[in-house]
Amino acid sequence: MPLLDTRTWQPRTLTGPGCTVTEPATGQALGPLTLATPEDVVAAAADAATAQREWARAPHFTRAAVLRKAGDLFTAHAAELREWLVRESGSVPGKADFELHVAAQECYEAAALASRPAGQVLPSEAPRLSYTRRVPAGVVGVISPFNAPLILSIRSVAPALALGNAVLLKPDPRTAVCGGLSLAAVFAAAGLPQDLLHVLPGGPDAGQALVADPRVPIISFTGSTAAGRAVGEAAGRHLKRAHLELGGNSAMIVLEDADLDAVISTAAWGSFFHQGQICMTTGRHLVHASLYDEYVERLAAKADSLAVGDPYRGQVHLGPIIDSGQLAKINGLVESSKAAGAKLAAGGTYDRLFYRPTVLAHVGDHTPAYAEEVFGPVAPVRSFSTADEAAALAARSPYGLSLGIVTRDPARGLDLAERIPTGIVHINDQTVNDEAVAPFGGVAASGTGARFGGEANLEAFTELRWTTVRGDVAPYPF
Repeated sequence: MPLLDTRTWQPRTLTGPGCTVTEPATGQALGPLTLATPEDVVAAAADAATAQREWARAPHFTRAAVLRKAGDLFTAHAAELREWLVRESGSVPGKADFELHVAAQECYEAAALASRPAGQVLPSEAPRLSYTRRVPAGVVGVISPFNAPLILSIRSVAPALALGNAVLLKPDPRTAVCGGLSLAAVFAAAGLPQDLLHVLPGGPDAGQALVADPRVPIISFTGSTAAGRAVGEAAGRHLKRAHLELGGNSAMIVLEDADLDAVISTAAWGSFFHQGQICMTTGRHLVHASLYDEYVERLAAKADSLAVGDPYRGQVHLGPIIDSGQLAKINGLVESSKAAGAKLAAGGTYDRLFYRPTVLAHVGDHTPAYAEEVFGPVAPVRSFSTADEAAALAARSPYGLSLGIVTRDPARGLDLAERIPTGIVHINDQTVNDEAVAPFGGVAASGTGARFGGEANLEAFTELRWTTVRGDVAPYPF
C-alpha cells in the first residue's frame, strides 16, 4: 500500500490557497496542495503545545521506538519516496537514495538521544542534592528549503521529537511532499501520537507567524543567508533561539602535489552534484599555478561529458534546476562574469530548466560567479602561487561553511585548514559531505555554528534546568 495518497496526503486541514505540486523536469502536475496561512500556524501551535506535554512525559523507550520505526519505514518505502524526490525536487536517483539513507540514519541516531544521560550532579555549598537536567524545549519550529528537502527537514524533526518536543514543519512549497508530507506519513505510520508533527507548507507569511508564535521557543532554519538574517532578527525580537544553517561559497584548494587523475572527478562532484543546488557546493576552485591550465582543461572536459536531463525518464548526471527564477539567477551570474572578463571553458547554456555544468576560468575577486553563492552547476577556477596566498583567498569570503583541501601530505592540509575559518573541513575530498553522526554548521554568513548531529542536537532542542533537593526546609536569617 502506498505511504502517500494524493487524495488524502495532507493530514491537517489547511485554509490557504490551493496550488499544484509540479515536476520541474516536465512541468507536469503531480498532485494538489493547500498552503498554510498564519492562522493555520497559530492553530497548529496551540494543538502541538497541548500534545507535547504528554509526549514529554512518555518514557524514553516509547519515544525511541517511534524513531526506530520511522527509520525502518524510510527504508521499507524507499522506492515510493525515491520517486517523489526524483520527480518533485529534480534529484538524480543516486542523490535520492542518499537522502533516504541519511533520513533513516537520522531517525536511528535520534532514537539513541532519547535515553542519552542528560545532566550532571553538581557540588553545592549547601546540604542538598544539586543537579542539572536537559528538558524538552516545547514546540520546535522547523523551516526547510527545497534543495535536499528530506535531509534538511528530518535532521531537525527527528531529534526534536526524540527529545520530547512537538514540531511545526514548514517545508518549501516547491518540495512540500518529499520535504514535509512524506515525513508526516512516515511518523504517523510509526505510531507518533496525533498533533506532535504538523506540516505547514506556505509562504513567508506562514514563516513569520511561526517565528512570532509565543508557543514556539526554538526555530531551526535552513536556507539563504538573506532569509536567515531576517529569521534571526525576528527571533531575537521575540527572545527565542534560532539555529541558522545558511548559504556558502565553499573553496576547494588544490595544492601543487595533488594527483589530477584523482582530483578531477572529485572537483566535478563538488560543483555539479544536484545541479550545484547545495549549500556546501564547491563554489571556488583554488588551484596551484603549476596545475592551473591543465586543471581547467580537464575539468571543462569532464563537464562537457556529463549528461543533463530528466532524471525520472533517463540516466543522467544532472537534473533540472528547481524553477525558472533560480535558473535566471544562475545564468545572470554566468553572463555578468563573462562580461567582467571571465573565460567560459565549458557550459553556460541551457534548455528549459536544464543548465549545462559550467566552468569559468580567469576569475577574480570581483567576478560575480566567484564572489557570490551561485547555487547552480558553476565551477569558477582561480590560481594561486603559495600556500599563504591560498589560505588568504579561501578566507576572503563572507561565508564559512565547508572547505576541501587536496594534497599528498594530509598533515600539510590540516595545517593549512587551521588558517581558514569554516565549520567543516575535508582533507583530500570536496566540500559536499553529510553524516547523521557528525555535527553540521558554518560560521560567519554561513550560520550560527554546528547545530545538527550528536551532542549538538541535545543542546539545540532542549533547555538546561538546575534543580536542588533538600531534606528539610532551608533556614534563612529573616
